[in-house]
Amino acid sequence: MSFLRGYLAALIDPTYRTNALKVAAIVGSILLAINHGAALTQNKMTRARWISAVLTYCVPYMVSVHGQYVSRTKQP
Repeated sequence: MSFLRGYLAALIDPTYRTNALKVAAIVGSILLAINHGAALTQNKMTRARWISAVLTYCVPYMVSVHGQYVSRTKQP
C-alpha cells in the first residue's frame, strides 16, 4: 500500500513532472493522430472522443511517472 501512496504522490511531484510531460506530449500526440486524426480533420470530434483524447495524454504521463518512480525507489 505504501508503494501506491508513493506513486500517487509522485504523479504531482515536480521532480517527475518535467520528463513525464515531455513523454506525454510526444507519445500522446502520436496516439491522438493515430486514434482521432480522421475525426479531427473531418471536424467530427464528439464529446466522448474529446474525453478519450484527454486520456490519450494522461496515460503516457502516468506510465512515465511510474517508470521514473520505480527506477528511483529500486536504487540502493
